[in-house]
Parts: sequence; C-alpha cells; structure tokens
Amino acid sequence: MRPLLASLLLAFLLGACASSPSPVKPPLALTPLSEAVPVEERWQLQVGEGVAELYLRLRPVIRGEQGFAIDHRGYLVAFDTRNGEQRWERSLDAEVAGALNLSEGLLLLGTSSGRVLALDPADGKLKWEAQVSSEVLALPVSDRGIVVARTVDGRLFALSTTDGAQRWVYDRSVPVLTLRGTSTPVIKDGIVVVGLDSGKLAALTLEEGTVLWETTVAVPSGRSELDRIVDIDADPVVVGELVYVATYQGRVACVDLASGRLLWVRDMSVHSGIAVDPYRVFVSDAEGRVWALDRYNGAVLWKQESLLRRALTGPTLVSGHLVVGDFNGFVHWLRRDSGQMVARARVGEGDAASRAGEERVEGGGKEALTPYSRERNILVAPVAAGEDLFVYDRRGILSVFRLAQK
Repeated sequence: MRPLLASLLLAFLLGACASSPSPVKPPLALTPLSEAVPVEERWQLQVGEGVAELYLRLRPVIRGEQGFAIDHRGYLVAFDTRNGEQRWERSLDAEVAGALNLSEGLLLLGTSSGRVLALDPADGKLKWEAQVSSEVLALPVSDRGIVVARTVDGRLFALSTTDGAQRWVYDRSVPVLTLRGTSTPVIKDGIVVVGLDSGKLAALTLEEGTVLWETTVAVPSGRSELDRIVDIDADPVVVGELVYVATYQGRVACVDLASGRLLWVRDMSVHSGIAVDPYRVFVSDAEGRVWALDRYNGAVLWKQESLLRRALTGPTLVSGHLVVGDFNGFVHWLRRDSGQMVARARVGEGDAASRAGEERVEGGGKEALTPYSRERNILVAPVAAGEDLFVYDRRGILSVFRLAQK
C-alpha cells in the first residue's frame, strides 16, 4: 500500500479515536466535582463549519487583542480576543488541512492539495502561495525569513517568506501505515527540529537544510503494520538545550539539542501533545491518562486516570493549571502539582463541574456515552493567552473560558 494512501485510510482509525479510543470499553463517565473552581465562559464565536466530519487539528491563533480562526472550507475570520467581535472575514479558495500560524507578519496555513498560503493579517488577502508535494496537516512555521512546511509524504520544505520560493527540501520515506497527522517542526536558534513517522527525531540547519543529527526515539515492533506504528505526531517542545518528544506506541523522551543524544526515555503511547513547565513534562496518553513526569529524569510525579478512553487532547498550561479537552466537548482543569481535577466546562455551555452526571452525546439520553459520538469532539489542545483559554471544537464553536477568581 502506498504510504500516502495508507495514511489517509488510517484517518478512519483516528477519527474513531476522536470518538472512542477503545473498540470494546466505552469512555469513562464523568462525575460531578466537589468544591470545584467556577469557570466563566466569556464569549463564543461560530467559525463556519469547523472541521465537519474531517480529522483536522485546526486551532485559533491569538496575538494580543487580535485572534484568527478558520474552518475546513477556508472561511477565515479575525476577531477581538476581548469580546469576540468580528473585525473582518474572508472566504479563501482552499480546502484547509493545517492550522493557522502568525509569524513574521504573515498568516500561514496549509491545504489538502499541497499548497502553503501566506496571507496579510490586516485583511486576509493572499500575499503568495507555494505548491509543495502533498497535503500539509501541520501548521507552517517561520523564522529568519524562512517558512518551514511539513507534508504528509515525509518531506520538509523551506520557503522564502518574501515570495514562497523554495530554498531546500528534506525528504525521508514514510512507513507503509501511519497515523492521520504530522507533528509541527520547531525552530530554535537557526535549528529546525522535526519528528518523523518512523519514530525518529531530526535536526537540520534552517538556512541550508543540512542534517545535524537523526535520533531514533522509538523502534517499530510487532507482527502487523498497525503494531509497528511509532509516529511522532505530538509536536516536539524545545526548552533551552533540551527537546521533549513523544511517539505513538513508543516513548516519551528527552533529547539533547546539540547532539541528539537521548537523556532519558519512558515507555508510553502519545499522539496528542506535550506541555512543559520549569519542573515537569505533561502528556495525555492514548488511553486517556494524564501524566506528570520529572523534566530531568522522566520519573512519574503523578497520574490522573479519571478521564480514561475520553480521547483527550494534548495538555495546555494556563493560570497555574493543566488543561485538556475531550471527545464530548468537555474541558478539564487539573492542578499541576497533584493532577487533582479542580474545574470543568463544556464548549458552548460554560461551567459543567456540578452537572457532569447529565452528560449527553448526540442523539443519546442521560449517561448515553456511545463510543461513536463525533459531534462535540475537541481535536486539538486549547490555546492559552494570559488567563484566557480558547477552545475550538469540531462544530466550529470557539469558546473562551477563564477560571473565576476566588
């Protein structure tokens, strides 16, 4: 099977994961929180059709008092982050696949047809576009006048921020079967760090694309192609001279940026994301456990298991807490030091800590947690800006939450 077709077929599996990560056991039902911190839903905004039935990790981009969001059909809106009031809108001729990014004065995004678009953030008008080799699921990133875009066929393209002209291409083969998704490259001090579908992490020079090192984080094992999937779909996080990375059916690891040497590893299956604070690495694994690991040795500090099989997003740090979203539109706040659940809200409905027992899914009654619900999926980690948390669900509803002050 061709790698690209295999990747697209496996979208069915991850689409199911977004609704039910287990074909046997249903998601764990939520229970009301005692002594919960109240959550304020400050405002909400409907952004076109959202991602509809597609598995796309579209998320808003926030810069000060201005934010931008887009749906899968290319409906782009700029809004005031303080109140959600629309500043302008534009309909692009694009089937959007990759999330928005705002960098070096450009709004960047990728499409399912392999185009990288650079827009003017003042009005959304196209400044340039570049054709690359295949679909661009990860958001493009830029620094020092160079845009770096990752494609699903294993290539990394460097483009000029001026006109989109190609600077260099890095190419690595894709396994026969891969997850539906690619991790976003990270640029640090002229070095591009990228996670690959083979379970390898690579570092290249930004200017020329010269490979500095490639390190195997996880080795494929098992008899079937499904068993051998070790994609790095969670975006690597670079802190100082350390890189934190996670693979599906593999490991969470800390890697030395200068040499690519593995400093510590812990066996774990992760595809949704990583967050790092001064002391801890936070991950939500493929089964819905939330973990806190010691940044410097990988030791387990705590584990939260009350959200099992709820298809959690990657974690986000905000207001001294750790936050994850789930398959049924709920957002959960945890204490960083202990993992204790302290608050809960639902996209479009506000505070939900005391009424979780009334949880419903599309077409279901009370406690009807069918494993196949898709309508309310939160597919991507919430975006933090100051004390506000921006959460975008499958339907295109953008909700902004803030913990109430005690």
